[in-house]
Amino acid sequence: MQRRASAQWRGGLKDGKGTVSTASGALRTVAYGFAMRFENEPGTNPEELVAAAHASCFAMAFSSELGKAGYRPDLIEVKATLDFDKADAGWSVKSIHLDATAKVPGADPAKFQTAAETAKKTCPISRLLNTQITMSAKLV
Repeated sequence: MQRRASAQWRGGLKDGKGTVSTASGALRTVAYGFAMRFENEPGTNPEELVAAAHASCFAMAFSSELGKAGYRPDLIEVKATLDFDKADAGWSVKSIHLDATAKVPGADPAKFQTAAETAKKTCPISRLLNTQITMSAKLV
């Protein structure tokens, strides 16, 4: 199975402009640029897209692990906060924190936490990233 995305960049680093697209069409020539990445101008950037990928991947992995434990979640909400900072070696992703809240009828809190930890470790995006990944999971 393969997934594809593409990006274009025109111009210099600070004055250039880029677009990113996915083969599925979910993203079509979505703009990104220096100010969107480093100066909080509205728009997307690679790190935001990684955070979105991680949040959605973890949500599915968590649902799977809860299912293996005999539970069916009504709702899982995940927020991924990616810490992107400049170090001596240049810009890098320092860490990602996953904040998960789930409504799971009848879930045992210990089994819930075990499912969350397993999902954090086994989600394909977690395994892809070479950074510290932390998480909190709350049963509501």
